[in-house]
Amino acid sequence: MSNTGKRRPPLVADKRPPRGAARKPAKRKPTPRKPARARARPRGNFIVRFLRSVFGWMGRLLWRLFWRGSLVLALIVGVAVWYNYSLLPPVDDLVDARTRGSVTMLDRNGEVFAWRGEQFGGQVTAGTVSPMLRNAVVATEDKRFYRHFGVSPRGIASAIRINLREGRGPLSGHGGSTITQQVAKLMCLGVPFDKGTWESETDYEADCRRTTMWRKIREMTFAVAMEIKYSKDEILTVYLNRAYLGAGAYGFEAAAQRYFGKSAAEVNAPQAAMLAGLLTAPSRYAPTNSLTRAQDRAAVVLNLMADQGYISATDAAAAKIAPAGLSAAAQARAGGYFADWVMGRGPAFLTRDTTEDVIVKTTFDQRIQTAAEQGLQAVLDAKLKPGSVAQAAIVIMSADGSVRAMVGGRKFTGVTGTFNRAIMAKRQTGSAFKPFVYATALDLGYRMDDPVLDTPLTIDIPGSGPWTPQNYDKTFIGETNLTEALVRSLNVPTVRLSEAVGRDHVRTVAETFGIASDLAVGPALALGTSESTLLEMTGAYAGILNGGTSVRPFGLTELRLLGDEAALMGQVGGMRERVISANAAGQLIYMMTQVVERGTGQRARLDGRQVAGKTGTTQAARDAWFLGFTADYVAGVWMGNDDNTPLTGVTGGGLPAEIWHEVMLRVHEGLPPRSLPMITPAQLPREAPQPVQPGILTRETRRGNAIDELLRDIFGSRNR
Repeated sequence: MSNTGKRRPPLVADKRPPRGAARKPAKRKPTPRKPARARARPRGNFIVRFLRSVFGWMGRLLWRLFWRGSLVLALIVGVAVWYNYSLLPPVDDLVDARTRGSVTMLDRNGEVFAWRGEQFGGQVTAGTVSPMLRNAVVATEDKRFYRHFGVSPRGIASAIRINLREGRGPLSGHGGSTITQQVAKLMCLGVPFDKGTWESETDYEADCRRTTMWRKIREMTFAVAMEIKYSKDEILTVYLNRAYLGAGAYGFEAAAQRYFGKSAAEVNAPQAAMLAGLLTAPSRYAPTNSLTRAQDRAAVVLNLMADQGYISATDAAAAKIAPAGLSAAAQARAGGYFADWVMGRGPAFLTRDTTEDVIVKTTFDQRIQTAAEQGLQAVLDAKLKPGSVAQAAIVIMSADGSVRAMVGGRKFTGVTGTFNRAIMAKRQTGSAFKPFVYATALDLGYRMDDPVLDTPLTIDIPGSGPWTPQNYDKTFIGETNLTEALVRSLNVPTVRLSEAVGRDHVRTVAETFGIASDLAVGPALALGTSESTLLEMTGAYAGILNGGTSVRPFGLTELRLLGDEAALMGQVGGMRERVISANAAGQLIYMMTQVVERGTGQRARLDGRQVAGKTGTTQAARDAWFLGFTADYVAGVWMGNDDNTPLTGVTGGGLPAEIWHEVMLRVHEGLPPRSLPMITPAQLPREAPQPVQPGILTRETRRGNAIDELLRDIFGSRNR
């Protein structure tokens, strides 16, 4: 180490200030400044600095746009909410928004058996319904109902995720709607029905349920407005009253009455779960469509209620073991065809198109309806070939025309609005028409034992040429009498008799008895080539039973508005004008009893009970009929194919007579036997029978009144 030669300064301590004196801060030596060149040196390259500045500018721009846009959006939403809020009516105006009324039908005993229209059981509130029902609805539809402000972002996000996972659009399927949003949709966002905009209420409702992004946004603002306007319980009240729950029931009160026969305030856990389960798909889960499916859905609701703490797991398990069932009226599901017929018979403004709630009392008998359905099914199950599409219809009425039961086809349940073959199908009547030919002859003075020829006959029809009728078996028996001709359903003697008394007379008698369909004008009229409905034919036979007075079949006895005591309209009977004399009716009834005892209708016999009737089979067996009566009831059975193709191996004396037997056996269960009001051959005045010549009236008109005194005791009111 070299020495520079300079002396170092002596090591001397700094002078310290005296004690107590203020100490001056030491002067800091200035930090030497870096050269200017060093300060200007860049911290990165040009590209990095450029990108950083661009992104920084964009971030600041986006932030400005975001908070300004959010402010504008908030203002728009606020205006929309305020606008919807200003249009919302008082909550009581939202409870019943039906555009149609309801029709409740009562049977002859005053029991409800059918509903039509839009059923509303009356207003309920969130506080008056069963707590179990209220909890079931919230657990099923919106478990955060009491915590959100009308819209659930979490629910919407979850619904979108589920929809995308299942391969649907984000708004297709699950909607994530809260109860408030569902009420908004039920209200159609405040848009009323306008006939100028929508062709029907169905189109209007479908449009209200349509889901689009714009509609979803409007729905949300409407829901928020409702949350501001109404309380949670008020919103839930509207929902409980307006929701559709299947089978024409609007609101939980109507549904509880419809399915369980009780108020919504009285339903228990299994019933509440079943009702709440309907909200997802009312028609699919309606217990009247499938009780098993409804019970399975109710089990899901019970699990939700247990998960959310509304019921214990033990109570949920117990409710699943004993699921809800239908009331007796709902379970019977009776009278679908009958109810549709009554709806069509009443004034439209009080039935089909009513805006009021209407109560209709009817002649319907649920016991007899069940007997008709069971009897028909028993024969079809035993005798009809598998895969057969043959149809059948049944009408049962009293002698005064009051219809007790109606089967319009082989399907008994879920038949609302379907084709009713008992009243809509006009088919050829075949030999079932023949009693009206004999009724005409008897009323003109012929007797049941008068002779008539069964020999070849040819009639020249102007414009058509000669016509030669044939018997069913293509044989002839020569001379016979009126009773035997009807018993064996001989065609040729019936045509001879019709020509003898005059076709116009036969047509008049048939029409006056109630066959309103157009009747043929040629000689084939006597063989039932004209068309008629089963209801018309059964009503005409009722006229024979009651002694020759025509009836108008009826089913409605009283119609009144719900809550009113006075009836708007009513009917106490269907008796009309006399068509044939009591003498003629008495003889004809005896002749028809012989058809059943030893003729073509033997399969309809009822042991220990008198039965009168007539078979009918049309050309090529396209239609098969049996119509008959006891002293208590008249019943008609028709069988055929809807496409009018021939039946296979079926005649009126076969399956239709067997069906009639099985049905009436059940109908008369527990009823004491009663005699038919007939005149037997032994009661006829003793005089020689007269021959009948074609085209000539050989007897004095209206002869045979000598036993009128006897008939007054035989005939009376037959209105069972």
